[in-house]
Amino acid sequence: MSDSSAKILDVELYSEAEAARLLGLPASTLHYWLHGATRGRNTYPPVIRPEVVDRRWVTWAEFIEAGWLSAYRRRRRVPMRELRHFIDDLRERAGVPYPLAHFQPLTSGRNLVVEAQSASGLDPDYRLVLFVDQQYLLSYAGERFMEQVVWRDDVAAGWKPAGHDSPVTISPDVRFGRPAVNGVSTASLFEQAESGASPAELAFDFELTEAEVRWALAFENEQHAAA
Repeated sequence: MSDSSAKILDVELYSEAEAARLLGLPASTLHYWLHGATRGRNTYPPVIRPEVVDRRWVTWAEFIEAGWLSAYRRRRRVPMRELRHFIDDLRERAGVPYPLAHFQPLTSGRNLVVEAQSASGLDPDYRLVLFVDQQYLLSYAGERFMEQVVWRDDVAAGWKPAGHDSPVTISPDVRFGRPAVNGVSTASLFEQAESGASPAELAFDFELTEAEVRWALAFENEQHAAA
C-alpha cells in the first residue's frame, strides 16, 4: 500500500447531507452511524467511527464504510449491534480505524474478515465472506460492496454509485469527490442537458461516448428525483 493511497482515506470530502445523498441514505441514518445516539436512558456508540468525534465532515474512508452498511439497510431487522461488534473486532485485528476501506474482503483482508466474523458471532446472513463447498465466496452484501468499490493498491480509491456496469464513478482525487464520467462532472453534463444540449452534442463537446453521457444523465435524474 502506497502512502498516497493510504492518506486519501483521511481526506474530508463531504458534509453529512451530501454523503447521505450520494449513498442514497436518510441523513439521520448516516448521522447515527457516525455519531451514535442517546435514546432515553440508552446510549449507542457510533457504528463507523471508533469513537465519538465532534466533526460534521465525512472522510473518504467513512464514506466507503457507510456504503458497505447501506447494503444491509436495504434488508429488514438488521442487527446493528452485531455489525458494530464485527467492525470493532476487525478494526482491532487490522490495526486501522477503517479496515473495510483498507483491505479487500476476499483477497488480502480475507483472513481478518473471516476471523472477525467468527469472533464477533456475526450471523451468517450478515457476513461478508462465506465458506461454501470448500471455498470462500462473497455473500450478497459482500458482492454488492465489492461491485461498487474501485480498488487501488489494496485501498478503496473509488465508488460506483450506480453499480459496476455504470461508468459513473466517485473518486476523492477527481472533481473533489463528486460524481464524474471519465473526469467529466455528471452535474455539469446534466446542467448542459437541461439547457437543451443533446447527448450527441455533449458527447462531442466533452469527448465522451453517447452511452457515457446517457449513464451520467440517468444518474443525475435519479439523484434529482430522490431530492
